[in-house]
Amino acid sequence: MAKQSFKPGNMLYPVPAVMISVRGKDGKDNIITVAWAGTICSDPPMVSISVRPERHSYQMIKETGEFVINLTTRDLVFATDYCGVKSGRDVDKFKEMNLTKEDAQVVNVPLIKESPVNIECKVTEVKELGTHHMFLAEVVAVSVDDKYMDETNKFHLEQADLVAYSHGSYYSLGELLGSFGYSVRKK
Repeated sequence: MAKQSFKPGNMLYPVPAVMISVRGKDGKDNIITVAWAGTICSDPPMVSISVRPERHSYQMIKETGEFVINLTTRDLVFATDYCGVKSGRDVDKFKEMNLTKEDAQVVNVPLIKESPVNIECKVTEVKELGTHHMFLAEVVAVSVDDKYMDETNKFHLEQADLVAYSHGSYYSLGELLGSFGYSVRKK
């Protein structure tokens, strides 16, 4: 297999496409779609999102220090795209996409009820990195949809039909190929 040189860039794909819900100090809510979100620590649980400073939601997060990461599914992919290309300066994305606001447990930001997982976050640090600023945040609460819980209280997120983003396109996650540690398990 031959390889060719490619210009340096972000080639770490696919990535989660998530909707970030925010509330400004004025009480107005918005949703921004980001593809640059990830886990940074498990204890304490921490995540990061990267947002361009010119985005409407950026200032809202900076002012309040809170946001909610809402995981997206096949059923939410249209809304996910819409919330990434339309500005909250111009439209009410909750209303336009028929998304339901739900009170969070800890933060003063609405959850998106239709999302199977809502991750409530409090910003601990902002790193100004160039085109995007990275918000490092502690996870302060998580809500999961009951319909993915079984009788033993195990959460089955694999049944939610999650969406990933790769080079400008959205994809549904596919078949199970293995589980953690399967390569070394005794047969």
